[in-house]
Amino acid sequence: MSTELLDALHVLEHDKGISRDVIIEAIEAALVSAYKRNFNQAQNVRVDLNLDNGSMHVLARKDVVDQVFDSRLEISVEEAHKINPAFKVGDVVELEVTPKDFGRIAAQTAKQVVTQRVREAERGIIYDEFIDREDDIMTGIVERQDSRFIYVNLGKIEAILSQNEQMPNETYRAHDRIKVYLTKVEKTTKGPQIYVSRTHPGLLKRLFEMEVPEIYEGLVEIKSVAREAGDRSKISVYTENPEIDPVGSCVGPKGARVQAIVNELKGEKIDIVEWSADPFTFVANALSPSKVLDVIVNEEEQATTVIVPDYQLSLAIGKRGQNARLAAKLTGWKIDIKSETVATEAGIYPRPDGPVIERVDIDTADEAEQDEE
Repeated sequence: MSTELLDALHVLEHDKGISRDVIIEAIEAALVSAYKRNFNQAQNVRVDLNLDNGSMHVLARKDVVDQVFDSRLEISVEEAHKINPAFKVGDVVELEVTPKDFGRIAAQTAKQVVTQRVREAERGIIYDEFIDREDDIMTGIVERQDSRFIYVNLGKIEAILSQNEQMPNETYRAHDRIKVYLTKVEKTTKGPQIYVSRTHPGLLKRLFEMEVPEIYEGLVEIKSVAREAGDRSKISVYTENPEIDPVGSCVGPKGARVQAIVNELKGEKIDIVEWSADPFTFVANALSPSKVLDVIVNEEEQATTVIVPDYQLSLAIGKRGQNARLAAKLTGWKIDIKSETVATEAGIYPRPDGPVIERVDIDTADEAEQDEE
């Protein structure tokens, strides 16, 4: 074995992170293949490599039998005893059959096989690395795009951002740095395939974890996320610590934390509401920024009827029903919104024992703008 090959093994082990055993196994398999193909042999052979001195030996493995039917695979007891009297039927005898010019032929043939095995090992390492990053956020660089996909360089591999995972309000250009959410990592015949998203609700959750220390440390918990990417999102947060304001923590000083996320999502509006185990309170909070007069809960049907002031009806429903739709996704409850006048005429409001809702609406959206819409 040439010193160049030994040097290559050292480089592969240290630079590529491929274990020495994997490389040796690939070389041995390549040499066995080269021997059988170039010397027209059908023997059962193995290759013994000595990395200390760089030598290699081809050893034919033959079964010890009473009667030989195939001399390429079997050896008689008598012949085996000439090598070592201890051999008996059923043992395996190894005989060196290394051809004189095997080194040159083996090196040529093994090169391609070794390269293929090394590539497979590299793919395995990349797959193992990125499968652990599934459902996580990474920063990548836009490399190119075609009619179906945008290809994002994540360092060691290129990820695919499909059209339905792209935000409608974004334009992607080559060399742009973007944060993406890893939705799926697959093994394929061409190596690992990674799919990423800019529209997944998980992206919003991970961004909050990055920007809000209280969430990262587990003091504040994100309970649910509802998102219509590029337009508007709602997120509910909760803490068991009475000294921590979960909503205020996410908003940050002068809105700095949430604004950083809004900027990353190219102006996507974000409502942050406090989660509650009580559907009355949670649904009322989820309809932020609208004011809520009452919430009638039907637990059997997992449905609620929400009464809002007449002038707040359009705001509660939102443009094309967006606010109500996101609130329903966020809470998991069906929401039927009625104006105060309609509810009064229907006799469902005010209730004699109806509660008084006291809450603070914290919203990154422009309420006046929504009301006009």
